[in-house]
Amino acid sequence: MLITQRHKYALRAVFELAKHRDGGQTKLADIAENQAIPLRFLEVIMAQLKGSGLVASKRGCHGGYALLIPPERVTVGTIFRFIDDRQSQDRCDICIARDGCPLYDNCAFKPMWDRVCQAIFSVYDETTIQDLLDNEKITPILT
Repeated sequence: MLITQRHKYALRAVFELAKHRDGGQTKLADIAENQAIPLRFLEVIMAQLKGSGLVASKRGCHGGYALLIPPERVTVGTIFRFIDDRQSQDRCDICIARDGCPLYDNCAFKPMWDRVCQAIFSVYDETTIQDLLDNEKITPILT
């Protein structure tokens, strides 16, 4: 599976919401600044994530975004699957041709690439947002 900048931004946005879960709503500008995400892209990603049921938004001066599900129940795999906008399961995850690969029906490499993707996703599916939060807490800050 190709991890795009959109995947990374979505993961970082959900991570930031999880960091502020007890504090209510988080403004888009704060998420963008804290996670180094261009605001223009973040707006699109957050609108997409709203449709996932993972996040909600509230309008107004006290509005913003909030994580709806506890971070220990949200996996990286869940986020990546939702963000992945591919519609066809017939698309090869690795092939540079992507759609319309001339070798798709007779590709000697596809079973191997499928196993690689499954192995990668097993790591994503075992990693929760809470795990990432915990990682941040134990990482020493170098001065």
